[in-house]
Amino acid sequence: MTAKQYLDSVLTELQIEAKKSLGQNFLVSDHVIDKIIQRAKGFNAKNLIEIGPGPGALTRFLKDFPVEFQVVELDRVLAEYWRNKGLQVLEVDALQADWSTLIPNTQTLLVSNLPYQISSSLVIERCLDPHRLMGMVLMFQKEVAQRIKAIPDQDGYGMLSVIAQTYWKVDFLLEASSHDFSPPPKVASRVLVFQRLESDLPDPRLFLKWVKAAFLHPRKLLASNMAAGQAKVSKAKVSEWLVSRGFSEKARPGELSVKDYIDFFRSFQ
Repeated sequence: MTAKQYLDSVLTELQIEAKKSLGQNFLVSDHVIDKIIQRAKGFNAKNLIEIGPGPGALTRFLKDFPVEFQVVELDRVLAEYWRNKGLQVLEVDALQADWSTLIPNTQTLLVSNLPYQISSSLVIERCLDPHRLMGMVLMFQKEVAQRIKAIPDQDGYGMLSVIAQTYWKVDFLLEASSHDFSPPPKVASRVLVFQRLESDLPDPRLFLKWVKAAFLHPRKLLASNMAAGQAKVSKAKVSEWLVSRGFSEKARPGELSVKDYIDFFRSFQ
């Protein structure tokens, strides 16, 4: 049975349609699904989480992995559908879930065709978990995926890029067109693979505030942003640090690399 045939059968059985309010765009590409499943298998995880299983384009394969598996599903009808199939279901918004209970150990993998409206926030939150996932295989709107992987002086490079790349090695897996979904979204999508990087930053949430302050106004001077934002560091001290690292005192946020931001943060703690 093809992915499209499977989707139609489940939707017909449940007498439902995709809900725009929940960002539901269901995968119908067998090629895309197979690539995601094969990459997920490569992690050899001991625990598996899926956000937004929907009718089950990925779920029907993930549930057969020989590991503990649970899904996070906000849609009441679909949550009940998967409970009746014997799955562990957490019926809640993924951004409101208690991830300390969802991640039982460091061998936990997250796989999801993410609702676009929660994707950036979810990545940032998973960077801040005290006991983090071993990896993630996630579908994003193409523009968000570009921002996550962006490098200094590249369009889209910003707070999301720095935070994601501080805690994860991020690789491109594939690009999906609008025709790979039902209903088709208005934008292209990309799947990214995240592998955990070890970090000894003592306070991830403080680091997040620091980077947010740096990119407060991306086109303004970094020194001005740090003085005006939550960090409240004087322009003189930031300028001194920049010059000591070989930057102009008029450097803008997009000029510093991820490593530079980590060093910048450490220098002022």
